[in-house]
Amino acid sequence: MRQRGLLLFAACLEAATGLALMAIPKVVVSLLLGSTLSADAMPIARVAGFALLGLGLASWPMKKPDSSSRAALGLLAYNGLVALYFGFVGIVRHVGGLLLWPAVVLHAVVALLLVWTWRTRDNIAPT
Repeated sequence: MRQRGLLLFAACLEAATGLALMAIPKVVVSLLLGSTLSADAMPIARVAGFALLGLGLASWPMKKPDSSSRAALGLLAYNGLVALYFGFVGIVRHVGGLLLWPAVVLHAVVALLLVWTWRTRDNIAPT
């Protein structure tokens, strides 16, 4: 198997597992570990899903290899999803500890900075 094919397979596997953890974490944990997932552990399982989706996006083979763009895409997906989900957990579910809102702000700022650097990098003319 060529490296590109293996990268595509691994990226698909990680992204699919991440999407499954995001959508149905109880089922995934039950199938993988044979145990139940408590309500308290559900947000962490979903954040693990975000991380796996980000890893899959960062590893996705592209025709024009640019590792910084792929890494930025993976990190943007992870940080954006974590900020949105933790914000949802805090506002809608009324759950949160001491670090919930600082984590929301931190992940949102990182996501916005990634978008900003991506936009400015693509709009800067070579000197």
